[in-house]
Amino acid sequence: MSERAVLEANEKFYRSFSERDSATLEALWAQRAPVACIHPGWPVLRGRDNVIASWRSILSGPGSPRIAATEVHADVLGTTALVTCYENLPTGKLVATNIFVEEDGEWRMVHHQAGAVSPAFEADDDDDPAETLH
Repeated sequence: MSERAVLEANEKFYRSFSERDSATLEALWAQRAPVACIHPGWPVLRGRDNVIASWRSILSGPGSPRIAATEVHADVLGTTALVTCYENLPTGKLVATNIFVEEDGEWRMVHHQAGAVSPAFEADDDDDPAETLH
């Protein structure tokens, strides 16, 4: 399976989030592989039922934000793929990791984690983070 197909699955994830399309988002999560999700400030959610319930809650809430992924990068490692990106929200920027596995000929999400980006890094995305830390 190609990097392009992974990027399309990742794009579908963010589009379904922005459109509050819980059915499409739910279909993107793996059926058989173990799944986990870490929303900003939340504990680790394990198991498909818990993860899907969290997304339904977020998407049905009045404050569910529009979100756009930028600086998206995918690495395919056989039947697993790692995607890193920034999530741009009206209130700021998060950094995210999405992990996909091949399941029934499709890329399905098994892990999502997003967290805040330090303002020091937000100021200039071209800076080398290692230099900023020193």
